[in-house]
Formats: sequence, structure tokens, C-alpha cells
Amino acid sequence: MELSRKCQQISASVTLAITAKAKKLKSEGVDVISFGAGEPDFNTPLNIQNAGIEAIKKGFTKYTPASGTSELKESICYKLKRDNGLSYKPSQIVVSNGAKHSLYNTLMAICNPGDEVIIANPYWVSYPELVKLVDAVPVFVQTKEENNFKYTEDDLVKAITNKTKAIILNSPNNPTGVAYSKKELAMIANLAVKYDLFVISDEIYEKLVYDDVKHISIASLSEEMKNRTIVVNGVSKAYAMTGWRIGYAAAPENVSKIMSNVQSHCTSNPNSIAQYASVEALRGPQDTVELMRREFEKRRNYMVKKINTIPGLSCKMPSGAFYVMVNISRIKGMVVKGYTINSSLDFCNALLNSEKVAAIPGSAFGADDFIRLSYATSLEAITKGLNRIENFIL
Repeated sequence: MELSRKCQQISASVTLAITAKAKKLKSEGVDVISFGAGEPDFNTPLNIQNAGIEAIKKGFTKYTPASGTSELKESICYKLKRDNGLSYKPSQIVVSNGAKHSLYNTLMAICNPGDEVIIANPYWVSYPELVKLVDAVPVFVQTKEENNFKYTEDDLVKAITNKTKAIILNSPNNPTGVAYSKKELAMIANLAVKYDLFVISDEIYEKLVYDDVKHISIASLSEEMKNRTIVVNGVSKAYAMTGWRIGYAAAPENVSKIMSNVQSHCTSNPNSIAQYASVEALRGPQDTVELMRREFEKRRNYMVKKINTIPGLSCKMPSGAFYVMVNISRIKGMVVKGYTINSSLDFCNALLNSEKVAAIPGSAFGADDFIRLSYATSLEAITKGLNRIENFIL
């Protein structure tokens, strides 16, 4: 009996696999430092916790409308206006089980078999697989470290064909940490208008930007751009709510209607209690977000400075999110601590076996000359882990 050919071609997440291996070692009592996590190490702020508890006490434990409660949709509209200068109606908002689910719904709504979706390489591990799941074709644009891993106009134009349906834009970016300027966004917007394309703007790391960087949503550049952009966001990263599983999309009404219909049959509503808590996250005090952002910035500064002192390793200063892409190209082809390093996976396996440090191989993101380190862990763990990496190299 043959199983789904399409789904058998979907790759398992290397990120989750490495993290699982590290957790297994930890459960066995091994002192593992993990740089793999894509989630804040802080607990959900107390006011949001209490809102969830209150929801349970009030019996807010039943089905809600499939695409989210009116209260949460209105809160999302409020947030988009407050933070991004974007005006949406609740009917244009679809609340889903995390931002990843929102991305899947988006691709389901806009893609037909054979449509092409442009993705920057390095890419977040799930983008290509999500595109393939909807019978569309991922088209990769190779970005360069010297250009801060950003799309260029020439490279985008070369990638666009008569089958191109959308460009995926992730700013701030996972895994590179780059954030696009208004000028760079305008270049992408002009191409989207010229070639009649959608832009899927993944803004989940919006609140985590550093130095003088300001997050700008590409949908805010013009009304025309807003009408061809699907903004995807959620509460996971900014409010340390990864396990609550609430993401959302803001889209043109014809797109949001299809997304809502698809979700109504696939999953029904997102978690009712988490929706209630998310209203508090978006409308309540925002001071804890700033406290977390400052702590991430401090960790980023230390990590980048330390990495660039380790022989054979280097990295750029990321502008957002909580990841650093470490260039290991000078280590490839070497034998380190008895391990032959021919790939980023070799490097990460050797590092975990030798020094009990978990990192994510760049091959998971289409960038084998790199590894990704997350600074969503304590400064103490970062210091200890980087010292072990230095010991591994030396």
C-alpha cells in the first residue's frame, strides 16, 4: 500500500532533531549547553499568565469561531495600527495555531500547483517544506554574507518567472538576524507591484530589534503594497508564549476568507484559553517585552564579540531576532579533536560529542558554511558554551 509521495518528500526538521538529541543527553545527566532553541528562555509575563488562568476560571474553554474570537481579532487590529500604522478590519484577520500555521494557510490560499515562491537562502527550515506541501515550487535566491544575507534587486529579478506567485520576506530574519531597511523594502515592493506578486511578510521577530534599528512592515509602504501583502505575526517570540500557539495573519479580504475556510476544516479554532491570554499580551503593559529585548541585546553583543576572537570562526552582527550565523568555512576540511569536518553537520555532531554543546548546522538553512547559535539562553550558559566551542577549535 503506497503512502503519500508528496509527504514522503518532506524533510524532518534538523533544528528539532539536534535539540531533541541535546535534551536526551541532558535527561541522562550530561551537562549540555544548547544553542539550538528558537524560543525565549523567559517565562510568559505574569499578567498574561493570569489572563489565561482567569479564562479557565470563567469557563472560556469551549469552541470559538474557527478563525479566532472577535475580541482577539480586534486586539490584533489595534496592535497593527499602534505598532505598524496599518488599518485592518477584523474580517481580514485569521488567528491560527502559531505563525507557522498562518504561513501554511497563506500558501494554501494563494498557491496553485506549479506556482513558484521565492525564498532567500539561508532560509528558515520550514519555508521550503511548507511551499512543497501546497504543491508549489520553492525557488531559492542565494544571498551573500558580505551583503548581510539580504535580497538584491538583480538576484530577485533573475529569480522571477511567469510562474512566480509570491516572495517570502522574513524581517527580522531567522536564521541570519538581518532586518531590512525602508529603502530595501521599497525595492522589494516595487518588484512585487511590477511583476504582480504577493509578498508573505513573516514579522514574528518584529519586537526583537537592536541598536537603532526600527522594524518596518512592507505592507505599510503603500495601500497598493498592503493589498498584495499577507502579514504574518504572533505572540510566541515577543511575549515568550511559544507553547501557547497563537499566530495570526492580516491579509486582503479575499485571501483571509479562503484562509478561514481552510482552517475551519483542518483544525477549527486555535486554543480558546491562549486566545484570551493573547488579548492581554497585545493590549496590556509592554514593559516586559522591552526588558527581554534589552537582555537579548546584551547577550548578542557578548556572543558576537567572543565568536570573532575564536580562530577559524567569524560572524556578522545581527540586527534582530536571537540568532547568530557563525562562518565555519575555514574549519571545513580539517580534523578537529579527532573528527573530520567536511560539513556543518559534521561540525555540530563533533561539537556535541566532544564538548557537549548543541548548535544547528547551517545545512538545515541551505547554508553549509555556517552554524546557527541562538542566544535565547542565559548569559552564563552562553559564556560557558562559547568557551567550550573555543576549546573545541583550539
